[in-house]
Amino acid sequence: MASNDTGVRTTTLSDVARLAGVSLATASKAMNGRTDVAPATRRRVLEAAEDLAFTPNAMARGLLAGRTGTVGLLTSDLDGRFMLPILMGAEDAFGAGQVNVFLCDARGDAIREQHHLRALLSRRVDGIIVVGRQTDPRPSLGQDIPVPVVYAYAPSDDDRDLSLTPDNRAGGRLAVEHLLACGRTRIAHISGDPTYAAARERLDGARSALADAGLEFVGEPLSGDWSEHWGRDAAATLLGRHPEIDAVFAASDQIARGVIDTARDLGRSVPDDLAVIGYDNWELLATNSRPELTSIDANLQQLGRRAAQRVFEAIDGAEMGEGVRHLPVRLVIRGSTVPRR
Repeated sequence: MASNDTGVRTTTLSDVARLAGVSLATASKAMNGRTDVAPATRRRVLEAAEDLAFTPNAMARGLLAGRTGTVGLLTSDLDGRFMLPILMGAEDAFGAGQVNVFLCDARGDAIREQHHLRALLSRRVDGIIVVGRQTDPRPSLGQDIPVPVVYAYAPSDDDRDLSLTPDNRAGGRLAVEHLLACGRTRIAHISGDPTYAAARERLDGARSALADAGLEFVGEPLSGDWSEHWGRDAAATLLGRHPEIDAVFAASDQIARGVIDTARDLGRSVPDDLAVIGYDNWELLATNSRPELTSIDANLQQLGRRAAQRVFEAIDGAEMGEGVRHLPVRLVIRGSTVPRR
C-alpha cells in the first residue's frame, strides 16, 4: 500500500491485482470494464477491490494507462446536416461520461483547423477524429501527429491515413436494383453538382446495375444542384422529352421531392405511374413527402461509431490500418416505390 500526505496507507491497484492473483494490466482492464477480460476474472478483481475498499479516481486511471481520457473531434462544418448523426454515433461509442470530448469547428478554414489541431494536441488528447463536410478527399493532417487519427466521411488524400466513408457506388447500385425489383425498366437519373465525388460515384453504381440488367438510363442523366427547385425543373425536362419514363433515381432527397412535385403537376401518379427514390434518408424530408420517400441511408451514425471504435482500438495498441474503407449503406423502402400490382 502507498501512503498519502496524512501518513494513512491507501490501497493501490497493485494491491488489488495481488489479491486477485492477476497482473496489473489485467486488473486495470477489469476495473475499466474492458470486454477482453473473462467474466470470472473480472468478478475476482472487483471482489478484491471491494475487500480492499479500493476506489480508483479518473486521474489515476488515466495516469495508469498513460492516457488523458480525452478525444478531439475536428469538423469543418458543425452546422451541416451530415455532421450531427456522425457526431451522435461517435458519442455513443465514447459512452456517457467515460471519455471527455473536445469539439472543434474549423468552418472550412485551413488556418483555423491548424489552430484547433495545435490546441487539441496541447491538451494531450488520446486520439482525433476528423469529420469532413462531403465525401470528396480532404488534405491530410500529416504523418507527424503523435496520436491516432481517423478521418470520417471525407477521406484523407493520403493513403497512409485511415479513412471511413460511405459506399456511394454501392448506394447507387442499390437504388437501381430496387427500382428494377419493382418492375421498372425505363429509369432516369437526376443528380446534383457533378464536381462532388458523391454524385459521380452514385451515378457509376447506378449505371453498373443497369448494365448488369442489359439496360441504360432513359435520356442523358441531368446534373445541377442539390435542391428541390432543380429536381422540379429537371423532372419537367426529362418527362417532357421521355414520357415513357417509369422511375427516377434522384441523387438526393431534396431532388427527389422536387421530382414528386413535378410528377403531381403533370398528372403522373407516384408510385403507380412513376417510382421515385432519393438518397441520404433525410427523415424530415422523406417522411413528410407525399407519398413518403424511399431513400438510401448512408448509415452515418454507424460511421461515427466505427470511427470512435477505431480510435479506441489504436489507443489500446491495435494496428491503425490505412487507406479508405467504404462502409455499407442501406435501403429504406417507403411509399414512393411501391411495385405495380
